[in-house]
Amino acid sequence: MRPYGIIAIAGALTVSPCLAQEFTLHEDDYAERGRKYSPYVDEHFPQNVYFGDTHLHTSWSADAGLAGATLGPEFAYRVSRGETVTSQTGLPFKLVRPLDFLVVADHAENIGIYDYLDRADPILEQSENGRKWLEYFRKGEGIKAAYEWSAFNAKGQDPIDSPEMRSRVWERVIENAEKYNEPGVFTTFIGYEWTSGPGSNNLHRNVIFRDGGERARQVVPFSAFDSDDPEDLWAYLKAYEDKTGGRVFAIPHNGNLSNGMMFMLETFDGEPFDKDYAERRQRFERVVEVTQPKGTGEAHPLLSLDDEFADFELMDKSNLTGTVAKTPEMIKTEYAREALKLGLAEEARLGVNPFKFGMIGSTDSHNAIPWTREENWFGKIHFVEPSPHRRDGYFIESAVDPAYSIRDVDLGASGLAAVWAPENTREAIWDAFARREVFATTGSRLRVRVFAGWDFEESEVQRPDFARQGYARGVPMGGDLRPGPEGAAPRFMVRALRDPDGANLDRIQIIKGWLNADGKTRERIYDVAVSGDRSIGADGRCKEPVGNTVDLANATYTNDIGAAVLSAYWKDPDFDPTRSAFYYVRVIEIPTPRWTAYDAKFFGIDMPEGAAMEVTDRAYTSPIWYTPKAKSTAAAQGAISNG
Repeated sequence: MRPYGIIAIAGALTVSPCLAQEFTLHEDDYAERGRKYSPYVDEHFPQNVYFGDTHLHTSWSADAGLAGATLGPEFAYRVSRGETVTSQTGLPFKLVRPLDFLVVADHAENIGIYDYLDRADPILEQSENGRKWLEYFRKGEGIKAAYEWSAFNAKGQDPIDSPEMRSRVWERVIENAEKYNEPGVFTTFIGYEWTSGPGSNNLHRNVIFRDGGERARQVVPFSAFDSDDPEDLWAYLKAYEDKTGGRVFAIPHNGNLSNGMMFMLETFDGEPFDKDYAERRQRFERVVEVTQPKGTGEAHPLLSLDDEFADFELMDKSNLTGTVAKTPEMIKTEYAREALKLGLAEEARLGVNPFKFGMIGSTDSHNAIPWTREENWFGKIHFVEPSPHRRDGYFIESAVDPAYSIRDVDLGASGLAAVWAPENTREAIWDAFARREVFATTGSRLRVRVFAGWDFEESEVQRPDFARQGYARGVPMGGDLRPGPEGAAPRFMVRALRDPDGANLDRIQIIKGWLNADGKTRERIYDVAVSGDRSIGADGRCKEPVGNTVDLANATYTNDIGAAVLSAYWKDPDFDPTRSAFYYVRVIEIPTPRWTAYDAKFFGIDMPEGAAMEVTDRAYTSPIWYTPKAKSTAAAQGAISNG
């Protein structure tokens, strides 16, 4: 019989000598064997998924503050970490769950100008436009400053041109981020948006620093007033790293509004790519924001004819301002899937893939509120906050053709950046972005994980140490699958879990892109897991839809269909070891009411004709790339030279 080890004497607790001896014996026993009882002591791979927003604007962005937005960065940090706040229109707001991390990415172009005007900072008296705009604000005519600023911005001219103001504002940006950074609980990154828009074609990038203020304050933001050319931005990023020893990257977004420029196969100056260009782009643009309110940019029906899910929250009529019509030729170099395919072809030509990126989502909200859920959508900017009138509004009203306009009801409640990382810190999360172990969701917090390897077995998908095996014998999303044994084909293990406060899952898909021997790229979609009693055919597709429980009249749905959890094992049946390829996972949820349906119910109104009323939210993982042996060696050498 085991002796009691705790003896109470006069109200004190002591350990019996017998038990102390047992402890000593056990410790010696373990020491002799060189073993640890806990199996997790030496486990360092990512076990946690963190959800955040890398693209939140406040009144410090000129296009928000000068248009009437008043809520600044501190408000954005408070609401993002879970506080109940009052929106600009006086409505209470709270996230269903706090974000894990945040980048307040105010536009670099005259960042903080509204704050300076609102406080009547004397520094504005030093410039002609500053003095004029201060007078506008004193008279309550601030909208005039907004129109004049837009005209300067369209021409790429800085209307204030004050180095002192730029450095002072940047110091306050850094101070705000440092103040709210709480490692392990809520991570904030120092960052901003570089807002290049040549000819109103969207080439915007968000700049994210890995470092704290001691490094970030050694530079000031590089803005589109300095240059519209992405290569000049990359030069600035490299100069920062060389000067400080820090790390930084840029995240492109809204290729769908670039009129073909985001993934064009030439430089900004119209010259063909070279290897140096491809290396710099891959180094400094590790991920792309593929979903946000101004459209989802994963795929397009004109490019992916066999993809019934490609027609999702599209904005594809014009450029950012509705001034130049879209053509089919432009669409080819705007969407992520097509860019990933183009990257394979460019790698065959150059030896380096310029479009080797992971995928995330973010909100691009301009009212300091990082909403992502349909039933809690507070609009892209303060004048699109909940109201019966936003059904009739225009976010962008084209002066050229009404068909090019973006209505408020066209905007989507999207999205989130999801990161697999070992802890919630700047370093861990930034490093996950850098290695592309990230995925995008269109708003819900569903979880997805994928590994590719050469010897996985189907039964292993259900193992409790699924992730340990995946890292030990394969690669995760964002990784490179090196050539395997002769005759082997890649095997994938995938798990997906619904948002605990959201909709069930319809299916898991693997999207494959590859380069043929003729130099042409191809793609194919495989359904690898489906919910219910549906089946997947010999062609790798499930033709039967999941069903629909949406009640539009009441803006409700039920989880009577779909599955809370789906898992899949898949071996590529058409693998050619001599051809480069990529694979990424797309997880589709069951249909649910769109924010427009919630508005219609809440306000008792009808939505305009053509407004979408349902949505099938989803996730997109970063790809896993396969490169044949000879090319793989060259790519590895290039990666080493890139640092």
